[in-house]
Amino acid sequence: MAARGLRPARRARPSLTGGDLTASPAEDHAHAAGRAASRGRESGALALLALAGVWGYGWVVGKVGLEYASPATFVALRTVLAAAAMFVVLLLLRLPLRPPHLGYTLVIGLLQTTGFSGFSMWALDTAGAGKTSVLIYTMPFWLLLLARAFLGECLRGLQWLAVAMAFTGLVLVIGPWRMDGLAPSVAAVVAGLSWAASAVVVKQLQRRQHVDVLSLTTWQTVLGGVPLVVIALLTWTPPDWSGVFIGALAYNALLANALGWLLWLFALRELSAGTAGLGTLAVPVIGVISAWLQLGERPAAVEAVGMALIILALAIVSLREVVCGGAGRRAPSLDEEAEDLPHV
Repeated sequence: MAARGLRPARRARPSLTGGDLTASPAEDHAHAAGRAASRGRESGALALLALAGVWGYGWVVGKVGLEYASPATFVALRTVLAAAAMFVVLLLLRLPLRPPHLGYTLVIGLLQTTGFSGFSMWALDTAGAGKTSVLIYTMPFWLLLLARAFLGECLRGLQWLAVAMAFTGLVLVIGPWRMDGLAPSVAAVVAGLSWAASAVVVKQLQRRQHVDVLSLTTWQTVLGGVPLVVIALLTWTPPDWSGVFIGALAYNALLANALGWLLWLFALRELSAGTAGLGTLAVPVIGVISAWLQLGERPAAVEAVGMALIILALAIVSLREVVCGGAGRRAPSLDEEAEDLPHV
């Protein structure tokens, strides 16, 4: 018989939210942070998956659109339309119209919209859609180097194998030994480097303060679009306003530009910069396949091997990010962990 006055230890009762009623506030905070981080990684991976389809086929649509307009005119028109569409969304959602941290947003716009969009359209005008998309997607490798230098991020274990496989695959797809014309190749690589640099600045901004993704996407498009509009006006040649051109312009403005950059900046917020960059390696694969099916840009056998290596590398990196929780990223501070919790 149990001693009088002694009661068995009370068993912990689970709460309706899945927590432990006897858990300390610190443990509850840790559990909430872990759940939020897990949901964030899954959402980031889904954003990259959607982005791969939108941007991958976007290279073919862009190539078609450039048959009806000059690169400067086309990129200026799509940027203006994308910015206008995003401003309408901001108004409908009644979100603040003030730009987030003007200095950072200006640098991001110059790198991401002016640099990336301008150089990529120049390259696409004089080279094949598939090859241009692959050359531009040297971006993840520039981003890995820049993130290591400026963000303290690093890769471990199988991720290094994935990087090696992806690099080998890109070399096989690019085929530098058979490239025709140096200028479009250099322009495509500069576009990728500019994009990688903008991603580093985005991560630095996100570490300083919480930034609304839609607001940042809108304002970097506006600020980065100003130089593109000026160049287009100085070199203006009227486009051929055919139905095909209008469709290509709408796709590039609303999907590839507005929605695409929104998905990209969201993925950057939820994933490490290096992982987000490697996650975009599916885009050139879709671009090459789409260009093959629609434009007749048939890849050789060696290019097919390269695409297979890229897909496998992407699978390795993505799986490690979801399962291991992005171990390659810099350990966040306590303040940053608090910022990662849902804002209510």
